[in-house]
Amino acid sequence: MSRQRLPLFFISFLALSPLLIFAHKINVAPSTKECFFEDLHEHDQMTVTYQVGEGGHLDVDFWLADPEGNVLSRHLRHTTGSTSITAEKDGRYEYCFSNQMSTMADKQVSFNVHGIIYISEDEDIVAPVEREIRSLAIGLLAVKDEQEYIVVRERRHRDTAESTNDRVKWWSVLQTVVLFSVVAWQIYYLKVSVRAFSKPRPIDGLYQSFFEVKRII
Repeated sequence: MSRQRLPLFFISFLALSPLLIFAHKINVAPSTKECFFEDLHEHDQMTVTYQVGEGGHLDVDFWLADPEGNVLSRHLRHTTGSTSITAEKDGRYEYCFSNQMSTMADKQVSFNVHGIIYISEDEDIVAPVEREIRSLAIGLLAVKDEQEYIVVRERRHRDTAESTNDRVKWWSVLQTVVLFSVVAWQIYYLKVSVRAFSKPRPIDGLYQSFFEVKRII
């Protein structure tokens, strides 16, 4: 198991910071888990979205825990998922992707983490335009997550369709080979049978062939 910290890009709307979202991609080996953490302050918000792109049944276990180890969100054998939390206390929040249910297949997981630093909404400080920017940025985060999910889902469905087409093609080739083999065997068998029955054979002083019987004079 690895435990590391990825850079969590928070949006400070009062400072008019640009929107930053970075996707990560990891391979989770069989019977292992990969864990990451973020240091949050009270009222900070964090969202984790993920999608399993390759491996096995395309499923992983996911959970997110607070600094005291209490599980705030848990997904079991999910292909895709998203969870959002608002920190109730300062500390280190940990989230893990587990492939411990599998003994053979690696899982490729794409995920991104983003959040919002809490800033008190004082009417004397926060102007209406700044509140609109805050709302717009949150909407852009949701659109970005949906786009990444659609891309991964399209790639997975395309791989499934190509695999199905290959199987149908080779099954058709196999059927054609079997059909021609059966036809060739039937022609050969008929020829051998006709030759065998066409040869004259003496029976009780008569020559009997496949098509006629003649008396010997």
